[in-house]
Amino acid sequence: MFATFMFIKTLFYPPTEKVKEFQMASLSFEVIHVLVFCAFILISASSQSHPHQPEKHAALFVFGDSLYDAGNNNYINTTINYRSNFLPYGETFFGYPTGRVSDGRLIPDFIAEFAKLPFLPPYLQPGNHQFTYGANFASAGAGALDETNQGLVISLNTQLTYFKNVEKLLRKKLGDEAAKKTLSEAIYMISIGTNDYLSPFFRNLIVLQSSQKQNIHIVIGNLTVVIKEIYKKGGRKFGLVNLGPISCLPTMKAIKSQ
Repeated sequence: MFATFMFIKTLFYPPTEKVKEFQMASLSFEVIHVLVFCAFILISASSQSHPHQPEKHAALFVFGDSLYDAGNNNYINTTINYRSNFLPYGETFFGYPTGRVSDGRLIPDFIAEFAKLPFLPPYLQPGNHQFTYGANFASAGAGALDETNQGLVISLNTQLTYFKNVEKLLRKKLGDEAAKKTLSEAIYMISIGTNDYLSPFFRNLIVLQSSQKQNIHIVIGNLTVVIKEIYKKGGRKFGLVNLGPISCLPTMKAIKSQ
């Protein structure tokens, strides 16, 4: 079997002033592409049920950082810098802070909505999770490297461990064949890497061009290992959001001005 991938392409190295506006517009357009791509696959898989059979749906498994975190950091021992469980977060849609780094919904929420799936709760949220609709493992501040914000967030490797726990639960609940089918038809969304490249700046380290390139290879290598592990468990459809123009972030502008 083959895996299906959808990538958003953008740049890590700081853009010139002439291309910043184009990059931001291009990134927005490409994010919409990923949203439509993932929603289309989810809806396609969900619409293949026979009229006389129970309605089918494809599951959505979410890995990543603050772009996708639905509130997992509410349930770990971390600082307020890595939590969004206070206003004004959540005020424009939910009416209260959910832990999402947004005043409303995130990309996985919109995709779930388009595919007629419920919003995925944080994996660590207490309760009787069924996981047949998927799970959200993302953690604000997380990186592909275990060292990124270590001890304060849920690293990508730990998120993978959580996914393997869910895979075991699905096999126990559904049986091997049904679980295999669920995992192979699911969408796996990943947004990771930004914090790996930002953390040296926050720690006031001197970042050389050569070390930047080396760091990129390490981050991509770690991400590749995780994708391969998901593939071994049955994952075949992946949607990956690449990095935005990092130098345009307010935090980077503040660092640059110092």
